[in-house]
Amino acid sequence: MEDHWTVGRVAELADVSVRTLHHYDEVGLVRPSARTAAGYRAYSAGDVERLREVLAYRRLGFGLREVAELVGDSSTDAIAHLRRLRGLVLERRDRADAMVAAIDRELEARAKGLKVTPEEQLEMLGARLYDAIGGAYTTTRRTEPRIAAQIWDALGDARTVLNVGAGTGSYEPADRDVTAVEPSAVMREQRPAGSAPCVAAAAENLPFEDHSFDAAMAVSTVHHWGDPLAGLREMRRVARRVVVLTFDTDEPGWQDRFWLTRDYLPEFATVLGEFPSLAGMADAIGGRAEPVPVPWDCADGLFEAYWRRPGAYLEDHVRRASSVWTRVGPEAEQRAVRSLSDDLGSGRWAERNSDLAGLDAADLGLRLLTA
Repeated sequence: MEDHWTVGRVAELADVSVRTLHHYDEVGLVRPSARTAAGYRAYSAGDVERLREVLAYRRLGFGLREVAELVGDSSTDAIAHLRRLRGLVLERRDRADAMVAAIDRELEARAKGLKVTPEEQLEMLGARLYDAIGGAYTTTRRTEPRIAAQIWDALGDARTVLNVGAGTGSYEPADRDVTAVEPSAVMREQRPAGSAPCVAAAAENLPFEDHSFDAAMAVSTVHHWGDPLAGLREMRRVARRVVVLTFDTDEPGWQDRFWLTRDYLPEFATVLGEFPSLAGMADAIGGRAEPVPVPWDCADGLFEAYWRRPGAYLEDHVRRASSVWTRVGPEAEQRAVRSLSDDLGSGRWAERNSDLAGLDAADLGLRLLTA
């Protein structure tokens, strides 16, 4: 294995120009620290690793000054950079998926001869696209009191609470000293005035000392993390108590618990294809699991919320507030909506799901892990 790489070889491997590498050297961003046998400057393995981080951040749109601050952070190692990069790439993938869905909606509208105004075109494809999606989140995603009571009871007598992957702040207990952690700027900007202070960080690399909090909580967010088990272990490190609302994929036939995924959106299983087992997540924090029933009139518009109100899934703003629909892609979404609409119109849905009519709550796989 090589112990150094020439400037030319690195430029070739990284698909950048030698001039770019020289510029990074001149501004002190990445300086070759090794020497070839002939005395020419070359890159060590550590130099290559730093260059990889620089180029990755650059290709994600960061300016040189921002990149210098990111790679110069002495508290962040290579693994932390990889996790941060993975999270940024996933966020951009979600933005791209959302944009594709917006384009598909406009194509469908134009195919039907519907007029698409300039304002709608700009909202679909311009800077407001992601804000519009986030806006749907705040209009349909809010604290459901019955689920909140179960979460807050699990927090016990904790006074200081860290909310990891906090989003816009749902389920943060008002009677505790809460600190929030949220990596998405879009979500942070939508936190209401007066909400808990929010730190820009990822679950996998929490910027807090061991046992800094009485409790750490995470609500319907673990599936968004780059490395869920690492994030859970971080929660365990910084807090004496851990409470996590998540999803159970251990139970045989879990995909069939909910009629929406069973009959209309089987792609949901693929969305959670790499999701850790419930047992694995419980082991990561040394916790136990208990079911969290979803009320029929659930105020929080999470993916399963409308299990007794199927017509809600035909509403675009309802679907936009759940990442599942973006993850499965526009083709699967449109097929599911079309099939559900047909079945609601024909009465087939009501016939197939008649057993739900008398239920006040349903176990659809939500689980509360407590340690």
